[in-house]
Amino acid sequence: MQYVRCIKCDNRAIYYRAYSGEKLCNSCFCSSIIEKVKRTIAKYDLLKYGDAIGVAVSGGKDSLTLLRILNELSKPHASKIFAITIDEGIYGYREEAIDICKNFTEELNIPHHIFSFEELFGFSLDDVIKIRKSKFSACSVCGILRRRALDIAAKELKVDAIATAHNLDDFLQTFMINLLNGDIDRIKWLNPLIKPRSEFVVRRVKPLMEIYEKEIALYAFLKNTQFQTVTCPYMNESIRSEIRLMMNSLEDEHPGIKYSALNSAIKLSQSLMTDERELKACKTCNFPSSSDFCSVCKILEMVKRNMYI
Repeated sequence: MQYVRCIKCDNRAIYYRAYSGEKLCNSCFCSSIIEKVKRTIAKYDLLKYGDAIGVAVSGGKDSLTLLRILNELSKPHASKIFAITIDEGIYGYREEAIDICKNFTEELNIPHHIFSFEELFGFSLDDVIKIRKSKFSACSVCGILRRRALDIAAKELKVDAIATAHNLDDFLQTFMINLLNGDIDRIKWLNPLIKPRSEFVVRRVKPLMEIYEKEIALYAFLKNTQFQTVTCPYMNESIRSEIRLMMNSLEDEHPGIKYSALNSAIKLSQSLMTDERELKACKTCNFPSSSDFCSVCKILEMVKRNMYI
Protein backbone atom coordinates (compact mmCIF):
# COMPACT_ATOMS: atom_id res chain seq x y z
CA MET A 1 0.00 0.00 0.00
CA GLN A 2 1.42 3.36 -1.04
CA TYR A 3 1.59 6.15 1.52
CA VAL A 4 2.73 9.77 1.72
CA ARG A 5 6.42 10.03 2.65
CA CYS A 6 8.02 12.42 5.13
CA ILE A 7 9.81 15.27 3.36
CA LYS A 8 12.81 14.90 5.70
CA CYS A 9 13.44 11.18 6.17
CA ASP A 10 11.20 9.32 3.69
CA ASN A 11 9.27 7.52 6.43
CA ARG A 12 5.49 7.56 6.49
CA ALA A 13 4.12 11.08 7.01
CA ILE A 14 1.47 11.59 9.67
CA TYR A 15 1.09 15.39 9.48
CA TYR A 16 0.75 17.95 6.72
CA ARG A 17 1.93 21.44 7.72
CA ALA A 18 -0.25 23.55 5.44
CA TYR A 19 1.53 26.88 6.00
CA SER A 20 4.92 25.45 4.92
CA GLY A 21 3.90 22.56 2.67
CA GLU A 22 5.87 20.05 4.79
CA LYS A 23 4.76 16.43 5.17
CA LEU A 24 6.28 15.04 8.37
CA CYS A 25 6.53 11.68 10.11
CA ASN A 26 6.03 11.23 13.85
CA SER A 27 9.72 11.64 14.72
CA CYS A 28 10.45 14.56 12.39
CA PHE A 29 7.33 16.41 13.50
CA CYS A 30 8.28 16.12 17.19
CA SER A 31 11.85 17.17 16.41
CA SER A 32 10.55 20.19 14.50
CA ILE A 33 8.58 21.37 17.55
CA ILE A 34 11.67 21.17 19.75
CA GLU A 35 13.69 23.05 17.11
CA LYS A 36 11.04 25.76 16.95
CA VAL A 37 11.26 26.22 20.72
CA LYS A 38 15.05 26.41 20.55
CA ARG A 39 14.90 29.03 17.79
CA THR A 40 12.39 31.14 19.71
CA ILE A 41 14.55 31.05 22.84
CA ALA A 42 17.62 32.05 20.83
CA LYS A 43 15.86 34.72 18.74
CA TYR A 44 14.54 36.61 21.75
CA ASP A 45 17.28 35.67 24.22
CA LEU A 46 14.65 34.26 26.57
CA LEU A 47 16.85 32.01 28.71
CA LYS A 48 20.50 31.94 29.74
CA TYR A 49 23.02 29.27 30.68
CA GLY A 50 22.51 28.12 34.26
CA ASP A 51 19.11 29.78 34.72
CA ALA A 52 16.79 28.47 37.41
CA ILE A 53 13.47 28.26 35.53
CA GLY A 54 10.04 28.12 37.08
CA VAL A 55 7.62 26.54 34.60
CA ALA A 56 3.96 27.40 35.13
CA VAL A 57 2.18 24.05 34.82
CA SER A 58 -1.61 23.97 34.73
CA GLY A 59 -2.16 20.36 33.69
CA GLY A 60 -3.16 21.28 30.14
CA LYS A 61 -1.47 20.07 26.95
CA ASP A 62 0.49 23.31 26.46
CA SER A 63 2.09 23.56 29.88
CA LEU A 64 2.93 19.85 30.10
CA THR A 65 4.50 20.01 26.64
CA LEU A 66 6.51 23.07 27.67
CA LEU A 67 7.72 21.32 30.82
CA ARG A 68 8.74 18.21 28.86
CA ILE A 69 10.67 20.22 26.24
CA LEU A 70 12.39 22.60 28.68
CA ASN A 71 13.37 19.67 30.87
CA GLU A 72 15.03 18.07 27.84
CA LEU A 73 16.69 21.29 26.66
CA SER A 74 17.89 22.33 30.12
CA LYS A 75 20.18 19.37 30.74
CA PRO A 76 23.11 20.51 28.53
CA HIS A 77 22.78 24.08 29.84
CA ALA A 78 23.03 23.40 33.58
CA SER A 79 19.58 24.89 34.14
CA LYS A 80 17.35 23.96 37.06
CA ILE A 81 13.67 23.33 36.41
CA PHE A 82 10.84 23.82 38.91
CA ALA A 83 7.20 23.08 38.11
CA ILE A 84 4.74 25.60 39.58
CA THR A 85 0.99 24.99 39.71
CA ILE A 86 -1.40 27.74 40.72
CA ASP A 87 -4.58 26.47 42.38
CA GLU A 88 -7.20 29.16 41.77
CA GLY A 89 -9.83 27.28 43.72
CA ILE A 90 -12.25 26.36 40.92
CA TYR A 91 -14.32 23.46 42.18
CA GLY A 92 -14.48 20.44 39.90
CA TYR A 93 -11.79 21.81 37.59
CA ARG A 94 -8.44 22.26 39.29
CA GLU A 95 -8.47 18.98 41.25
CA GLU A 96 -7.92 16.81 38.17
CA ALA A 97 -5.14 19.10 36.92
CA ILE A 98 -3.20 18.96 40.19
CA ASP A 99 -3.23 15.16 40.16
CA ILE A 100 -2.02 15.14 36.53
CA CYS A 101 0.77 17.62 37.33
CA LYS A 102 1.91 15.59 40.33
CA ASN A 103 2.12 12.39 38.28
CA PHE A 104 3.84 14.09 35.34
CA THR A 105 6.49 15.84 37.44
CA GLU A 106 7.21 12.63 39.34
CA GLU A 107 7.73 10.87 35.99
CA LEU A 108 10.23 13.55 34.92
CA ASN A 109 11.76 13.83 38.41
CA ILE A 110 11.07 17.58 38.58
CA PRO A 111 10.27 19.39 41.86
CA HIS A 112 6.60 20.40 41.91
CA HIS A 113 5.25 23.30 43.99
CA ILE A 114 1.60 24.28 44.43
CA PHE A 115 0.51 27.79 45.39
CA SER A 116 -3.20 28.45 46.02
CA PHE A 117 -5.28 31.63 45.93
CA GLU A 118 -6.75 30.57 49.28
CA GLU A 119 -3.34 30.53 50.96
CA LEU A 120 -1.95 33.61 49.22
CA PHE A 121 -5.01 35.90 49.17
CA GLY A 122 -7.47 34.36 51.64
CA PHE A 123 -10.15 33.41 49.10
CA SER A 124 -10.67 31.25 46.01
CA LEU A 125 -11.73 32.41 42.56
CA ASP A 126 -15.08 30.72 43.17
CA ASP A 127 -15.50 32.92 46.26
CA VAL A 128 -14.84 36.06 44.20
CA ILE A 129 -17.36 35.09 41.52
CA LYS A 130 -20.04 34.38 44.11
CA ILE A 131 -19.85 37.87 45.62
CA ARG A 132 -19.48 39.93 42.45
CA LYS A 133 -22.19 42.55 42.17
CA SER A 134 -21.82 43.30 38.48
CA LYS A 135 -20.80 41.39 35.37
CA PHE A 136 -17.02 41.43 35.11
CA SER A 137 -14.85 38.80 33.49
CA ALA A 138 -13.62 36.04 35.77
CA CYS A 139 -10.65 35.71 33.41
CA SER A 140 -9.52 39.29 34.04
CA VAL A 141 -9.44 38.83 37.82
CA CYS A 142 -7.94 35.34 37.57
CA GLY A 143 -5.21 36.54 35.21
CA ILE A 144 -4.10 39.33 37.53
CA LEU A 145 -4.05 37.10 40.61
CA ARG A 146 -2.33 34.23 38.77
CA ARG A 147 0.48 36.55 37.68
CA ARG A 148 0.94 37.71 41.25
CA ALA A 149 0.92 34.11 42.49
CA LEU A 150 3.66 33.30 39.99
CA ASP A 151 5.67 36.32 41.17
CA ILE A 152 5.39 35.09 44.75
CA ALA A 153 6.39 31.59 43.69
CA ALA A 154 9.36 32.98 41.76
CA LYS A 155 10.62 34.89 44.81
CA GLU A 156 10.15 31.92 47.12
CA LEU A 157 11.88 29.48 44.79
CA LYS A 158 14.53 32.04 43.74
CA VAL A 159 14.16 31.39 40.03
CA ASP A 160 15.66 33.59 37.32
CA ALA A 161 12.73 33.28 34.92
CA ILE A 162 9.12 32.16 34.81
CA ALA A 163 8.20 30.25 31.65
CA THR A 164 4.55 30.19 30.65
CA ALA A 165 3.03 28.01 27.94
CA HIS A 166 1.36 30.75 25.89
CA ASN A 167 1.34 29.54 22.29
CA LEU A 168 0.98 31.47 19.02
CA ASP A 169 -2.81 31.36 19.22
CA ASP A 170 -2.79 32.67 22.81
CA PHE A 171 -0.47 35.53 21.83
CA LEU A 172 -2.69 36.57 18.90
CA GLN A 173 -5.86 36.35 20.97
CA THR A 174 -4.36 38.62 23.64
CA PHE A 175 -3.23 41.06 20.96
CA MET A 176 -6.70 41.15 19.37
CA ILE A 177 -8.44 41.59 22.74
CA ASN A 178 -6.23 44.57 23.54
CA LEU A 179 -6.66 45.99 20.04
CA LEU A 180 -10.46 45.71 20.11
CA ASN A 181 -10.56 47.23 23.61
CA GLY A 182 -8.36 50.12 22.47
CA ASP A 183 -5.80 49.21 25.12
CA ILE A 184 -2.68 50.34 23.25
CA ASP A 185 -0.55 50.46 26.40
CA ARG A 186 -1.00 46.72 26.86
CA ILE A 187 -0.09 46.02 23.23
CA LYS A 188 3.34 47.55 23.59
CA TRP A 189 4.24 45.19 26.45
CA LEU A 190 3.67 42.18 24.15
CA ASN A 191 7.13 42.83 22.72
CA PRO A 192 9.09 39.63 23.61
CA LEU A 193 12.37 41.56 23.55
CA ILE A 194 11.41 43.64 26.60
CA LYS A 195 13.56 42.88 29.62
CA PRO A 196 12.50 43.89 33.17
CA ARG A 197 14.44 46.85 34.52
CA SER A 198 13.81 46.47 38.23
CA GLU A 199 15.71 43.97 40.34
CA PHE A 200 12.46 42.70 41.86
CA VAL A 201 10.91 41.71 38.53
CA VAL A 202 11.48 38.15 37.35
CA ARG A 203 11.81 37.57 33.61
CA ARG A 204 8.65 36.20 31.98
CA VAL A 205 9.28 34.08 28.89
CA LYS A 206 7.02 32.36 26.36
CA PRO A 207 9.05 29.66 24.57
CA LEU A 208 5.95 28.32 22.74
CA MET A 209 4.83 31.69 21.34
CA GLU A 210 5.69 30.76 17.74
CA ILE A 211 3.94 27.37 17.73
CA TYR A 212 0.34 26.74 16.69
CA GLU A 213 -1.95 25.38 19.40
CA LYS A 214 -3.01 22.44 17.21
CA GLU A 215 0.64 21.43 16.72
CA ILE A 216 1.21 21.42 20.47
CA ALA A 217 -1.88 19.23 20.83
CA LEU A 218 -0.49 16.77 18.25
CA TYR A 219 2.92 16.75 19.96
CA ALA A 220 1.26 15.96 23.31
CA PHE A 221 -0.75 13.16 21.69
CA LEU A 222 2.31 11.63 20.00
CA LYS A 223 4.18 11.73 23.33
CA ASN A 224 1.25 9.99 25.05
CA THR A 225 0.88 12.92 27.43
CA GLN A 226 -2.13 12.69 29.73
CA PHE A 227 -3.56 16.17 30.13
CA GLN A 228 -6.62 17.75 31.67
CA THR A 229 -9.95 16.98 30.01
CA VAL A 230 -12.22 19.25 32.07
CA THR A 231 -12.57 22.80 30.73
CA CYS A 232 -12.65 25.87 32.94
CA PRO A 233 -16.29 26.78 33.74
CA TYR A 234 -15.49 30.47 33.31
CA MET A 235 -13.74 30.25 29.92
CA ASN A 236 -16.69 31.54 27.88
CA GLU A 237 -17.00 34.77 29.88
CA SER A 238 -14.22 36.27 27.77
CA ILE A 239 -14.26 37.38 24.12
CA ARG A 240 -11.19 35.17 23.69
CA SER A 241 -13.25 32.16 22.56
CA GLU A 242 -14.85 34.15 19.74
CA ILE A 243 -11.47 35.47 18.58
CA ARG A 244 -10.08 31.91 18.63
CA LEU A 245 -12.85 30.73 16.29
CA MET A 246 -12.32 33.69 13.97
CA MET A 247 -8.55 33.18 13.72
CA ASN A 248 -8.92 29.43 13.17
CA SER A 249 -11.39 30.07 10.34
CA LEU A 250 -8.99 32.52 8.69
CA GLU A 251 -6.10 30.06 9.03
CA ASP A 252 -8.14 27.30 7.37
CA GLU A 253 -8.76 29.54 4.36
CA HIS A 254 -5.33 31.22 4.35
CA PRO A 255 -2.62 28.91 5.78
CA GLY A 256 0.12 30.88 7.50
CA ILE A 257 -1.97 33.95 8.24
CA LYS A 258 -1.42 33.44 11.96
CA TYR A 259 2.33 33.75 11.49
CA SER A 260 1.83 36.94 9.46
CA ALA A 261 -0.42 38.32 12.18
CA LEU A 262 2.12 37.38 14.87
CA ASN A 263 4.90 39.24 13.06
CA SER A 264 2.65 42.28 12.63
CA ALA A 265 1.67 42.23 16.31
CA ILE A 266 5.32 42.09 17.41
CA LYS A 267 6.34 44.88 15.00
CA LEU A 268 3.48 47.05 16.25
CA SER A 269 4.39 46.42 19.90
CA GLN A 270 8.01 47.32 19.16
CA SER A 271 7.03 50.52 17.33
CA LEU A 272 4.89 51.59 20.29
CA MET A 273 7.78 51.06 22.70
CA THR A 274 9.16 54.61 22.48
CA ASP A 275 10.10 54.94 26.13
CA GLU A 276 11.41 52.68 28.84
CA ARG A 277 8.98 50.98 31.15
CA GLU A 278 8.77 52.83 34.42
CA LEU A 279 7.88 50.74 37.43
CA LYS A 280 7.65 51.66 41.07
CA ALA A 281 6.91 49.70 44.22
CA CYS A 282 3.23 49.44 45.15
CA LYS A 283 2.64 51.36 48.39
CA THR A 284 0.69 48.45 49.85
CA CYS A 285 2.53 45.27 48.84
CA ASN A 286 5.85 46.58 47.48
CA PHE A 287 5.49 44.58 44.27
CA PRO A 288 6.24 46.34 40.95
CA SER A 289 3.47 48.58 39.66
CA SER A 290 2.98 51.35 37.10
CA SER A 291 0.94 53.31 39.65
CA ASP A 292 1.00 53.89 43.42
CA PHE A 293 -1.29 50.91 44.03
CA CYS A 294 -1.07 47.75 41.91
CA SER A 295 -4.04 45.97 40.31
CA VAL A 296 -3.76 43.07 42.76
CA CYS A 297 -4.14 45.31 45.79
CA LYS A 298 -7.10 47.03 44.16
CA ILE A 299 -8.78 43.66 43.68
CA LEU A 300 -8.04 42.64 47.27
CA GLU A 301 -9.52 45.88 48.53
CA MET A 302 -12.67 45.39 46.45
CA VAL A 303 -13.06 41.85 47.73
CA LYS A 304 -12.79 43.07 51.30
CA ARG A 305 -15.53 45.58 50.65
CA ASN A 306 -17.61 43.02 48.81
CA MET A 307 -18.11 45.54 46.03
CA TYR A 308 -17.25 45.47 42.31
CA ILE A 309 -17.68 48.18 39.74
